[in-house]
Amino acid sequence: MLRMEKLTLEKTAAYGARLGVAALCALLAACNSIVPSKPLAQQEQFASNDTYSRMFDATPAQTCEAARRALLSQGYLITTNNAELVQGSKSFQPDSDIHVQMEIRVVCTAETRDGKVTLGFVTALQDRYALKKSNNSASLGVGALGSVSLPFSSSSDAMIKVGSETITSDPFYDRFFALVQRYLVISAEEAEVVPVTSPATGTTAPIAPIVKPSAASISLPSVPPLAAPSAPLAP
Repeated sequence: MLRMEKLTLEKTAAYGARLGVAALCALLAACNSIVPSKPLAQQEQFASNDTYSRMFDATPAQTCEAARRALLSQGYLITTNNAELVQGSKSFQPDSDIHVQMEIRVVCTAETRDGKVTLGFVTALQDRYALKKSNNSASLGVGALGSVSLPFSSSSDAMIKVGSETITSDPFYDRFFALVQRYLVISAEEAEVVPVTSPATGTTAPIAPIVKPSAASISLPSVPPLAAPSAPLAP
């Protein structure tokens, strides 16, 4: 009797050991079959370039005002506007089921202590949206039969954000900075117009800027040369 129980225990132990070895082998095979995830490439290099910044011979308020006019001239909707920050957005529809939204952010900071030189930073963010359709079927609950689906269905459309990217194109920012510089020149010309109040009517009217004549444009009246005396003067 004792011998039979001993044999049974030995068989059970051996069977359990075989099961443990099989489970360990299966676990090792599963671990070997797991493919490690591919590491993402490094996106930011922190290069010392001037793609997103430019220097302007103007105050931060003047630079941001020129940036605001530049965005307005291209159809952007201004969402934020102050002396140091301008932000605008514009929507595009390249396809019937694709929507693109561009957002441009301009930050103006003083580069010198007197504030007459400004460093402008510009970042353009492009978000892409895709049209997603979902079909919904109507169902009716009946006590004896349960839930019965009816042949009525409805579809709903929604724009789903599928991508977001910062514009890194140098020509894109070069064109924008050139447009800002253009409106900076226009603002400087407008600042030279001095308003004058008429004492009679009390109204204020701008006058043309004072133009300083150059030395080449000044004409003097011609003076005839002195004639040499025919005889020496008496002492």
